Amino acid sequence: MSVTFDYRGKFVFVAGGTSGINLGIAHAFARCGARVAVLSRSQDKVDAAVAELKRHGGDAVGFSADVRDYAKTEAALKSAHSRFGDIDVLVSGAAGNFPAPALGISSNGFRAVIEIDLLGTFHVLRAAYPLLKKPGASVVNISAPQSVLAMETQMHVCAAKAGVDMITRVGALEWGASGVRVNSILPGPIEDTEGMARLAPTPELKQATIDSVPMQRYGSKQDIANCCLWLASDAASYVSGALIPVDGGWALGGASSMGSNMKKLLAG
Repeated sequence: MSVTFDYRGKFVFVAGGTSGINLGIAHAFARCGARVAVLSRSQDKVDAAVAELKRHGGDAVGFSADVRDYAKTEAALKSAHSRFGDIDVLVSGAAGNFPAPALGISSNGFRAVIEIDLLGTFHVLRAAYPLLKKPGASVVNISAPQSVLAMETQMHVCAAKAGVDMITRVGALEWGASGVRVNSILPGPIEDTEGMARLAPTPELKQATIDSVPMQRYGSKQDIANCCLWLASDAASYVSGALIPVDGGWALGGASSMGSNMKKLLAG
């Protein structure tokens, strides 16, 4: 179910916004009338996402840049700002993940996830801050349950996302006086995403994941988008520094089984 808000005249920038959850968020804001800019590494994905977003009838642009490269990320944000003005909503969602036990992760593999998720989030927020609407801007980081739950085969992701949530909380502390709110969304198992395709690649693991969710289903990309629409709206004007699970109750206990199941799969 989609939620309707009025974002006409607003500018929304989505880092990582060309696929999965982040593209779903970009679509949700575009349907609500926002001008949308997306950023990711692949120019082909950028072009395809922009074409899709324009079908909602509004204005959309895209930029190809790696969030690990501060200069290119900053240049993309400045280009978007020169076209649309101050950023009303900033979504930082670029991420990387693969299942591997701690002793099966190379230094380069661990570093890659830290740099994409954690360093990338810092780059996006640091480069965007001078361009945010003050007061009034909403920053939303897309985190994960691994930020608060230890999970086998996910040491790299747990470390990176815990850092992302601390960026959220410190950002809320430091930027609150300028009228900028910063929050994290922690998506649970979401249907039709690359992350779940990697973490639950077989029908058996998919069913085991569903069984571990109290609500007994996968979430949808629209579920995450709905939370983002609310967080960025005046209805959430006093919400900052929050880490909000959107997971059907998964983090209450069932999530721990994901790592155990993946460990068995990798071992066998």
